[in-house]
Amino acid sequence: MLTAVVAVLGTLAGALLTGTLQHLSQRAQRTATETATRRADAVTAITELASALADHRRAMWIREDLRLRGQDWTAARAESHSTRSAVTAPLLRVQLLLPAVAPAAQEAARATYALRDSDGQTPLAAARLHAIQKTDALVEAAGTALAA
Repeated sequence: MLTAVVAVLGTLAGALLTGTLQHLSQRAQRTATETATRRADAVTAITELASALADHRRAMWIREDLRLRGQDWTAARAESHSTRSAVTAPLLRVQLLLPAVAPAAQEAARATYALRDSDGQTPLAAARLHAIQKTDALVEAAGTALAA
């Protein structure tokens, strides 16, 4: 009788251990999947933001160049409004998904917006270069954050 009780207790203990190990394994798998998904979402957000900033920087360069040369810049102004609007969603996604990178993202956006109302071709070129550098710094900060 004692042998039967020990056998039943051993079977129950084995089943409990197996269930616990399976649960822990599933939890680890879920965590790994969530981490990979979050990382992929963050990479996508950074990529979309960098692309949107480049598009807006180009649109602002064209707009300001036309304005400084005294040409009609109405269409370029409309385009720059559209590209600026396209920055909003990716900027927000980066701030939500990678809070550590949010300051760099905001600086890159502000630097790109600063191309507006340049006083001449030289300040416009300097503002463009500054915006490119801030976007590069954003990408570098994102790489560091994602590597951690």
